Amino acid sequence: MADGESNGAPAKLELVDGAAHEEGKPKTATELASRLQHLSLSAQTIHADDFLNSHQSVAPPMHVSTTFRYSRNPDELQRWVNTNPANQYDSHMYSRDSAPNSTRFEAVLTSILEGPSLSYSSGLSAFHALLVHLNPKRVAIGDGYHGCHGVIALLSKLTGLTTVPLTADFETELQPGDVVHVETPLNPTGEARDLASFAERARKVGAWLSVDATFAPPPLMRPFEFGADIVMHSGTKYFGGHSDMLAGVLAVHPKHADWIGGLRAERLVLGSVMGSFEGWLGVRSLRTLEVRVRKQSRDAEELVRWLAAEAAEGGGVSDLVLKVMHASLQKEDWEQGWLKKQMPNGFGPVFAVYMKDEDDARRLPSKLELFHHATSLGGVESLVEWRAMTDATVDRRLLRFSIGLEGFEDLRDDLVKGFKALQNEKKSKGNNGA
Repeated sequence: MADGESNGAPAKLELVDGAAHEEGKPKTATELASRLQHLSLSAQTIHADDFLNSHQSVAPPMHVSTTFRYSRNPDELQRWVNTNPANQYDSHMYSRDSAPNSTRFEAVLTSILEGPSLSYSSGLSAFHALLVHLNPKRVAIGDGYHGCHGVIALLSKLTGLTTVPLTADFETELQPGDVVHVETPLNPTGEARDLASFAERARKVGAWLSVDATFAPPPLMRPFEFGADIVMHSGTKYFGGHSDMLAGVLAVHPKHADWIGGLRAERLVLGSVMGSFEGWLGVRSLRTLEVRVRKQSRDAEELVRWLAAEAAEGGGVSDLVLKVMHASLQKEDWEQGWLKKQMPNGFGPVFAVYMKDEDDARRLPSKLELFHHATSLGGVESLVEWRAMTDATVDRRLLRFSIGLEGFEDLRDDLVKGFKALQNEKKSKGNNGA
């Protein structure tokens, strides 16, 4: 019989059996998801979930069922056990606990984030779950995404949770079990923070270091190497990568693998599980993560370099732009060495431009064609946002740029045209006013 032909008998699940057993010893799902970590990032994003294959389809199918049939054999019925006879690693009972598409998504993330991972309905639901599980009395937190501060404010109403700044003396302000939460690169400016230094300070007082690495997904940063205990991502951004799904992710350091059971049990009752369609979209998107992020980061760095030079020259752009912010411009930190070590493959696709005038910041986005004026970031399309639209705490002169895949030259030319159009509009208003 030729390869690929069938004699009508059930197919042997050779791929599943081969992945699930090595020298006769069964492996855990986390071990299987992590088995390709010696390969390239793209090899992992494409193949880390292969052990979940129980069908001949190359592209993973989308499952929409919310519930899954139990065994018809009464002797096999056990509480919260519902083994899939086709593949034990793809076993489910109810989609508020787990589902096929989100399980695949989590398998790939477990591999590339280098720690057991869980998915959530959004980045903020992931952060909420993190705080619920660790249950700190105090959180050290600095500038960054205003949504995380909002979650802390809600929890403070229930638990009395308080905050201290990241600049505080941790030895007097924090206690064992508290959380030091560091966002790097920072939203909305794209500036980097030294994780190793925060890890050292947190360890001295027995606090946990949580890192929001949304702006530096693989291959840009590996937070566990620099002391993180738990890492969160808004998967809506680069893991999704197409502005069409909401997701959140928590990954725990392998030494805290026992946290996953508690996090999953708490997710079940928090109800913050990822939807099946979003799980399917997430797997599709992760396949191209490396090629997208490398190009987006590289093009962002070129734009930042060009913009910063233009702003410093005098005339033209410098008449409008006050300053440009991005990790690639942190020259002192680069010279100190920690920045190069922490972000060896690029500094991220997001940066900020401070205009000299608030009204210019409000008007420039409407002069651009390739940059959509919208919130969020991480998609294949470039975005610009007058950040005051969604963040009441930010400087109203700030524009946040998220670079997509259009290419440096075209985006640069679009900015040149936009700056010229804004200058012409200002001149016209001035002449009319005169």
